[in-house]
Amino acid sequence: MLGKLSKRPSLRRSAVISAVGLALLGVGLPAADDDEPDLTRFYRQKVSWGKCEGMEAPKDLQCGKVTVPLDYDDPGAGTLDLALARYRATGESRGSVLLNFGGPGGAGVDQLAYGSKDFMGLTDGYDVVTFDPRGVGRSSPVSCGDGPEDIADSTDDSTELDADPQAVLEEARATAAACAKHSGPVLPHIGTVNVSRDLDVMRQAVGDKKLNYLGFSYGTRLGAVYATQFPDKVGRMALDGVDTLTEPLTEQGVAGAEGQQRALENFINWCTKDIGCPFGQDPRTAREDVVQLVESMDEDPVPTDFGDVFTGQDLVGAIGQALYSEDLWPSLQRALTSLVEDGDTRGVMAFASGGMAVPGRNGDGDGGLVDAEDVPLDNLPAALMAINCADDPDRPTAEDITRNLGRLRAEYERASPVFGRYRLTEVLMCYGRPKGTDFIREKVKDLDTPKMLLVGTRGDPATPYRWTVETARRLGSPAVVLDNRDEGHTGYASSTCVHGKVDAFLLYGSLPANGSSCGSEHDD
Repeated sequence: MLGKLSKRPSLRRSAVISAVGLALLGVGLPAADDDEPDLTRFYRQKVSWGKCEGMEAPKDLQCGKVTVPLDYDDPGAGTLDLALARYRATGESRGSVLLNFGGPGGAGVDQLAYGSKDFMGLTDGYDVVTFDPRGVGRSSPVSCGDGPEDIADSTDDSTELDADPQAVLEEARATAAACAKHSGPVLPHIGTVNVSRDLDVMRQAVGDKKLNYLGFSYGTRLGAVYATQFPDKVGRMALDGVDTLTEPLTEQGVAGAEGQQRALENFINWCTKDIGCPFGQDPRTAREDVVQLVESMDEDPVPTDFGDVFTGQDLVGAIGQALYSEDLWPSLQRALTSLVEDGDTRGVMAFASGGMAVPGRNGDGDGGLVDAEDVPLDNLPAALMAINCADDPDRPTAEDITRNLGRLRAEYERASPVFGRYRLTEVLMCYGRPKGTDFIREKVKDLDTPKMLLVGTRGDPATPYRWTVETARRLGSPAVVLDNRDEGHTGYASSTCVHGKVDAFLLYGSLPANGSSCGSEHDD
C-alpha cells in the first residue's frame, strides 16, 4: 500500500520473528531530584504540526514528532524522534485522544491515514492522535536484515524442530544477533515500559493534563502499563481486544492456536456453503483438505513471482492474518481458490505480508524520523519479536526447550492441527536475547485510576475473551467489561454497538454497566 514490493524476505523467518511511575509536579512536568534523571526538557516541548511528508496521506491529516530519551535512566545518552499524526477536532476541542493499533509493531501513522473513517466520530470533541512507537515505522525502526548472509532461509523450520532442535536453537541465536546488528541503538531500549513513558511525554506535548486513550490488542497492554506508571494522569481509557498480562509466551501461543483454529472452522463453515469454495461443500472434509494442503506445500513449496518459494507454513501465516476479520473472508476464499486451482500465490502472499510491505533499508541510527520508503521490509515482525521479548522475563535454556519439546508439540497440535506447529515457534522467539522485564507480570495490577472500559470479543482469534475477564480482575475496580458476542479480532471497527459505547465513553464519560453485552451483528 505504501510502495511496490521490491524484494521479499523469508516469510517463514518473518513468522518466527511473527518501572516505577514518575513523580510529577502539578503542571505535568517531572520532578527532578538527586535520585531521578531530569526529564524537564522533554516535557516542555510542544508538537509542531504540519503536512505529512514522504507519504500519501489525506489532506486533513497532519504530522509531527516528539523527541524522547533513548534511555530514561540516562537521558543524556541520546534521543529518538517519534512520528505522530492527527486529525483535528471538527468543533471545539477538549484535547486529544491517543490511539495505539496494536501489533506489537503496528505503525500508527499509516493505519490512521488509511483507516480514518472509523475514528471520525471522535473528532466531534477530540483531536485524534496516533504515533509510531519506538522501533516501529518511522520511529527508529528495528530490523533483522533480509540478506542470506544475515539469517539463513528456514522454510523447513518445523521439520528441523522434530529432527534437530539444537540446530533450530542455534539459528534462533543467529537471528537475535542479526537483529542486534541491523537495529541500531534503539533495540536495547525497546519494550512497553519505555513506550509507556514515551506516551506520557506525548500527552504533555499535545497539551493534555490527562491521557485519553483507545488501544487495540497489544495497545491494551500498553494502556494497562501506562495506568500503572502514571495513575494520576489517566483520563478516559478504552481497551479493545484485551491482552494477557500474566501468561508466558508459550501459553499465549497455545491460546492463539486455539483461537485461530476456531476462526478457521467458522470460515470453513461459511466457505462450504458456496459452490465456489475450493475445499468443496462438506465442512469435515474441507478441514482435512486444509491440513493436507499445508502439509503438501511444506513438502513441495510453490514457486513465487519473486524467485523463491511459498511453503505450507507461509500459508498458515497468511490464513491467520486473514482470519482477523470476517470482512476479509471473501478475499481469503478467492486467494485460496487461485492457489489451489492455479498455483497462484499472489493472493495469499498479500495476506502473508499484512498489506504493509514496503521496500527499503534500515535507518542510520541517528534517532531522526525515517521516510516511508526507508522503513525496513521486516520491521513489523522484527518489532513484534523485540517488544514481546522485552516484555517477557522467561528465558528457558536449550536443555529446557529440548526436554519439553515433545510435550509442547503435542499440546500445540491438540490446540490446532493447522496453526499449532506454526505457533510453537513462538517458544523460540526470545532465545538468544537478554531477559525481559518482570514489571508487567509483577506490577500491573490493582490499579487506582478512574474507570476504564475493557472490550472482549467472544470469537476473537488473537485475544481470547477470557483474557478480558482475567485482566479486568487483575486491574481491579476501575475495569468495566463490555462483552461483545461476535467474531473477529477486536470489536470497535466491526460492531456498531461496541463502536457506539466506546465513543460514548470517550466523548461523554458514559460507561455501560459492568458485564453488559453487545449482540452478534452477523446472525442470519
